[in-house]
Amino acid sequence: MTAPKIAAAPLKHPGRFYIGGEWVKPSTSDLIDVIQPATEEVYLQVAEAKPEDVNRAVDAARRAFDEGPWPFMTPAERAEYMRAIAEGLRKRQDEIAYTWASEMGILHGDAVVRGAKIPGIYDFYASQADSFEWVERHTPAGGGYGWLAREPVGVVGAIVPWNAALVALSWKLAPALIAGCSIVLKSSPESPSAGYLLAEIAEEVGLPAGVVNVVTAHRPASEALVTNPGIDKVSFTGSTAAGKRIAALCADRVARVNLELGGKSAAMVLDDYDLEKVAASLADSTMELTGQVCSALTRVVVSKHRHDELVEALSAEFAKVKVGDPFDSASDMGPVAAQRQRDSIERLVGKGLEEGAKLAAGGHRPAHLDKGWFIEPTLLANVDNHSTVACNEAFGPVLSVIPAENEEDQIRIANDSPYGLNSAVFTNDDNRAWQFARRIRSGTVGHNAHRNSHAFSFGGFKQSGIGREGGREGLMPYLEPKAIILDREPTDAP
Repeated sequence: MTAPKIAAAPLKHPGRFYIGGEWVKPSTSDLIDVIQPATEEVYLQVAEAKPEDVNRAVDAARRAFDEGPWPFMTPAERAEYMRAIAEGLRKRQDEIAYTWASEMGILHGDAVVRGAKIPGIYDFYASQADSFEWVERHTPAGGGYGWLAREPVGVVGAIVPWNAALVALSWKLAPALIAGCSIVLKSSPESPSAGYLLAEIAEEVGLPAGVVNVVTAHRPASEALVTNPGIDKVSFTGSTAAGKRIAALCADRVARVNLELGGKSAAMVLDDYDLEKVAASLADSTMELTGQVCSALTRVVVSKHRHDELVEALSAEFAKVKVGDPFDSASDMGPVAAQRQRDSIERLVGKGLEEGAKLAAGGHRPAHLDKGWFIEPTLLANVDNHSTVACNEAFGPVLSVIPAENEEDQIRIANDSPYGLNSAVFTNDDNRAWQFARRIRSGTVGHNAHRNSHAFSFGGFKQSGIGREGGREGLMPYLEPKAIILDREPTDAP
């Protein structure tokens, strides 16, 4: 059964930018074609921001922060706007799901489920207005009265990826808003609708002018955002290569930076765990967003004597996957988001085969689909952990099975990577799971499945990023601690 499609993207002002509380004309007539990955047809055209447009947005955000009223409101007052944003998102769930599936290729049914969770991000951070300790009382060593006040970091430049744009921008926007920051959001050219929809909701709820500003741009204009002296902090989600560039640019003026980057996460399968259960779990997570997930478990580390049996079980699971139209409820997996993305996946798989891996399943474009950027879920066996395919993020539905000598070797292999975003331990023994978790160098360790830790802390070790998103940990990067020491206690101090 195929779900009905919205004929056109439900955006009110695709040819404009949301800057300073208004929908403004761009500096040029240049447009960005947004291509539907399942059809290879133009789905939408939006205005392309140039450095002048980005600088205009930064100026608006700067005024909103420096002159108020937003940063001077109480957290409780800001929370009311955030709850209104959450309600606005709930009212537009159908549009969110359709645009997400149309722009990125995620299964429409999956987009419906995931989209329904996004308003909760704003509700959670709104709840911090009352539960977070914004000002702490201290006793200075030299006498007097002391407080530690946590104040907004300032103007935030938020750069979000194409794979889950509304999710990514919400984990940045919501904590920044409750903290009292103003924001310039740079949307991805592949999936700009999330930013536009959010801007429309910000306008509807009466968010003060300049608190949220939205533009869509390619890399040159993105660098203008990062290097603009009006930006106090950059929050970026994307590739490690781009993250390194942003970190270098921020270092030049000591701008604050948060980086949520790539991963090559390991799933360690211990000898006591059922391999069919492992295969079912990993096949399911591989189909998630067509494998275009930074925290995907793409290195499967298993004892050498169980390697072939696990490969067989995974191959059987992959054979069941129906690749097809993301709006068809019978599809298990949609396309990847762009032609260049599929080409990159195919090159990496080809390199893996050249370096000695065995193709156990998939690896090709589905024969029944002559249009769209589809690729089969792909399984490589007998992969060397130092090979190209084991060291580089495919950002697609590709698993590499790596044989290990024993459990110590599994830990060594898991940690022998420049990345450290996610991982998982498959075992029936809770104590061994805990012991493995404490020895793995990654920001998240799951048990018997791919786990999402955004509810309390998500981020990576090593080249997987700097800082954390989600939960109270995700609020801290948008705050600056200020020590205040006074001779006497003022009457209005907490």
